[in-house]
Amino acid sequence: MLAEIDVAIIGAGIIGLAAAREIAQGKKGLFVFEKNRTFGLETSSRNSEVIHAGIYYPEDSLKAKLCVEGKNLLYKLCDKHNIAYKKCGKIIVAADENEINWLEELYEQGRKNGVDDLVLLSRTEVKKLEPNIEARAGLLSPSSGFFDSYNLLKFLYSQAREKGTEFVFGTEVTGIERAGAKYKVQIKDRDGISDFAAHIVVNCAGLHSDRIAQLAGIDIVKAGYKLHYCKGEYFSLDSKYKNLVSRLIYPPPEQAGHGVHWRQALDGRVLLGPSAHYVEAIDYVVDETHKQYFCNSAKRFIPFVELEDLAPESAGIRPKLQGPEDDFRDFVITHEEKAGFPGLINLIGIESPGLTASLAIARYVGRIMS
Repeated sequence: MLAEIDVAIIGAGIIGLAAAREIAQGKKGLFVFEKNRTFGLETSSRNSEVIHAGIYYPEDSLKAKLCVEGKNLLYKLCDKHNIAYKKCGKIIVAADENEINWLEELYEQGRKNGVDDLVLLSRTEVKKLEPNIEARAGLLSPSSGFFDSYNLLKFLYSQAREKGTEFVFGTEVTGIERAGAKYKVQIKDRDGISDFAAHIVVNCAGLHSDRIAQLAGIDIVKAGYKLHYCKGEYFSLDSKYKNLVSRLIYPPPEQAGHGVHWRQALDGRVLLGPSAHYVEAIDYVVDETHKQYFCNSAKRFIPFVELEDLAPESAGIRPKLQGPEDDFRDFVITHEEKAGFPGLINLIGIESPGLTASLAIARYVGRIMS
């Protein structure tokens, strides 16, 4: 007879940890399975750590609603549990007339999404706030910021464990099969292959979430669940650029991302990134030949940046549902009951603003389960 548990969460990134913390109460057998040696080693620890306001996404999309809700939840949690953050605000800058039109559209989009503190800035007003920035105009988002994402991961992990969640690291899910009212889940670890039964399976596998859905029997092409990997690289700047800018500085958004932005991290490092280019495989090497592109991106709003002052820093991969030529794609967060898979909850394409929205996403999953 198979060992049986209530809930199997697949993936211990920020979404899996937040979901475990949210639903652990009252669930006797909640297990989180993670193929890596510990939590948060992929997308959750390879990002900008930015707390987004919720201005980029279409009204009533999950990305818009969960970002706005998640931002508020995140600031409250950081305050309550002493997780470091900086609510420094963000200025999206425009270099020409077309980009000024973009800013006005973003302003209207943000207002529709419930972000009511946005301010359109003239060139003079940008200069007054940030003397070292060159821009024709700007859009100020006072509620944007950034935080210590590793300590949030640690906190969520600790809380989930305190509530009774069992974590199983170094264990890959290799099979999911519907068996009556349960799922037979096959796992592989260093001791070999074994099976167990779960009443509910929650797919929080990030970069691998489409594969997990496919293992369960879903046609991911037909369902629109096929992921496209989009790599983002970061470069750091020489310490002489420290404290030149007090806010996050962003260009208008690109098709695949928010654009290469300027950020001074909590530890004082000045960072540029991330870029956005689609790749076939997961690879975290920073291509040094991209240095000129990063320098040019920064020079658009800080003209005195010099190429020799940039150094490769890190890279991450976004699990995007939106392909290179596609229009906006929203998060997939759904109970697959109508598709014939009761008890299977898929979270697919949880890219930006997934970190900001993580606590709200966990609540959303909790509501689905209840």
